Amino acid sequence: MTIPEPTDAARLLATYGSPLYVYDLRRVRAALADLRSSLPQGAHVLYSLKANPHVDLVRELLAGGCRAELSSTGELRTALAAGADPATCFYTGPGKTAEELRTAIAAGVRTFSTESLVDLRRVARVARESGQEVDCVLRVNGAEAPGSAGMRMTGDASQFGTDAVVLAERGEELRDADLKGARLVGFHFFPLTNAADEASLVAEMTASIRTAAALAEQLALDITVLDLGGGFGAPFAQTGDRPRYPGLRKALAAELDRHFPRWADGGVEVLFESGRHLVGDSGTLLCTVSDVKDSRDTRFAVLDTGINHLGGLSGIGRLLPLSAVPLAVPTEPTDEATHDAQGDAPDDAPVELGTDAAATPPARTRLVGPLCTPADTLGRGAVDLPDLAVGQRLAIPNVGAYGATASLLGFLSRPAAAEVVVDGPGSAESPRVVSATRLTLVREPVPARTTDPTEHPEPRENHVSEESAMQERTMTAVPVRDAEGGPWNADYVTVLRSVLPRLGEDVGPDTSLRAAGLDSLALVELLVRLEEAYAVAIPDDDLGPESFATAGSLWSVVESVRTA
Repeated sequence: MTIPEPTDAARLLATYGSPLYVYDLRRVRAALADLRSSLPQGAHVLYSLKANPHVDLVRELLAGGCRAELSSTGELRTALAAGADPATCFYTGPGKTAEELRTAIAAGVRTFSTESLVDLRRVARVARESGQEVDCVLRVNGAEAPGSAGMRMTGDASQFGTDAVVLAERGEELRDADLKGARLVGFHFFPLTNAADEASLVAEMTASIRTAAALAEQLALDITVLDLGGGFGAPFAQTGDRPRYPGLRKALAAELDRHFPRWADGGVEVLFESGRHLVGDSGTLLCTVSDVKDSRDTRFAVLDTGINHLGGLSGIGRLLPLSAVPLAVPTEPTDEATHDAQGDAPDDAPVELGTDAAATPPARTRLVGPLCTPADTLGRGAVDLPDLAVGQRLAIPNVGAYGATASLLGFLSRPAAAEVVVDGPGSAESPRVVSATRLTLVREPVPARTTDPTEHPEPRENHVSEESAMQERTMTAVPVRDAEGGPWNADYVTVLRSVLPRLGEDVGPDTSLRAAGLDSLALVELLVRLEEAYAVAIPDDDLGPESFATAGSLWSVVESVRTA
C-alpha cells in the first residue's frame, strides 16, 4: 500500500482540487513483476481492463509485456489507444452481440472466449461474414469449487461459461456445428475472483488444468491455448498489502507438465488474467470532509466524495468495509485561505492534523457522501477515526481497481473526481505528473439503423429430443388459463403481484405493466422472480421494452423459454 506523502498530497490537491484519484505507475510495475515471479515461466499475463481502463495504466502494462483482456468495444478503443496489438487482444464476455463482434474483428481482434454453443456459432458466423477466421476458446464452468474467494464466478450455477459435464455430453453436437470462420483452439477458466489465499488459487487452477485435459480427451480437441483465469487478490479501500504467491509457480508447472507436456516448449500457450492485483494498490482517493454532525448517537462525516466516485455497488446493497487515513496536510496560510473579513477561519478552510490530533482517541464515524440518497455511504458501518474537522483531508487507500469507473458516475450529474497519474521522482524528488484528466458523460445522438436488425436471426439451440419436443408442443397447444382469463398458470399472476402491488384485480394479456408501476428496479426484481419460479434463464435478446409492455407480452417470453 502506498499513500502519497503529505506534501505531495497537498501539492496535488492544491493543483487539481478535491476529490482526487492518484495512480502511481511505480506500484503498477512492481505488481506486474511480483505476479510474473509467481507464475510458470513462459506464461502470458492478460490485463483485465474492467479493473481500471485508464489509458495510462493500460499503456504501462502493455509496455511491460501484458496483453489486453477486453469485454466491450469501449475497452477495445482504450486498448488500441494505449498501443495494443489487436491480434494479441483476448475478447471475452457472456453477452457479446453480433455488432460488437463485427467491430472487434474489423479492428483486428483474432481471439475470442465463447460462453456457449450459441456464442461460438455467433462468433463463427460474424467472422465468416467478415471474411476472416478467428481463434475461439470455450469458457468452462468446472464441476469442482475447492477454493475460497471474495466472489465465485463458476463452480456453481453461473451465467458464465458452459458446465463441464454439458460440454462432455454434447461433444458430437459441438463437432457437427457449423463453425466455418472459427477455429476451436482451447479452454478458458475463471472460477473465482479475489482469492482468499494461495491454497485456494492452487486448488482452483490445478482443478482447471485437470478438467481441461479431461475435456480435451473427451472432445478429441487439439488444445493450443489454455487460459487459467485469475483470482489474484488485492485489498480494496482498506489498508494492507498485495498478497504474494511463492508456491504457485511450482504447483502449476507440475500440473501442466503432467497433463499438457507441450506447454513448456510453447505447444500450449498458457494465459493468466489479472486486474485488481496489478493496479489495486496503485490508487489512492484523496478527499475532504465537508461536514461533521451527530445524529441519535451516530457521528457522520460528510465527504466531498461518494458512491458517484467510489464503491457505486453500495447503491445496490453490496457494501464493502472501508478505511480512511487522515492526512497531516500542511497548509500555507494566506489572507484569502485562512481568514474571513472578521479575521476568523472560514468554515471550509483546510486544517492541519498535527501529532496531538492524530493521537486523540478514535471515534466511531460513518463516512457518507454528498448525494441526496441514504445509499450514499462509503463502506459498511462506522470506522474508527480521530475527531475530524471540516476541511480535514482524508486518503482512502488501495482503490486503483474498481474505483472511478465502477461507480455511479452519472447519478445526480455531479462531476467525476479528477484522476492524476504520477511516476518516478520529478522536481525535488516529488512524483512526476504524467497526466491529469476527468471522466465526463456526454450525450450524443443515435442515428437510426440503416439495416434490419433481424437480417441475421440467431439460431436457437435445441436441447430436447424429438419425442420430448412433441410432448411439449402437445402440452402447450391448449394453454392453461387462470381465473383472470390470461394464457398462463395461476403462479404467474402471483409473481407479478409480488413485485407490482398496484396490479388491478382483473389481469389479462393487455394489462399494462408500466401502468402497474414497473420501473427499471422493479423490472430486475420481476425478472429474477420469474426465472426462479419457472427455473428458466431468459436470454438478454428477449429483454427489450416490448417484452415488458404487458402481462401477455412478458408471458410470451417466459413461455417461449420454458418450451424451447
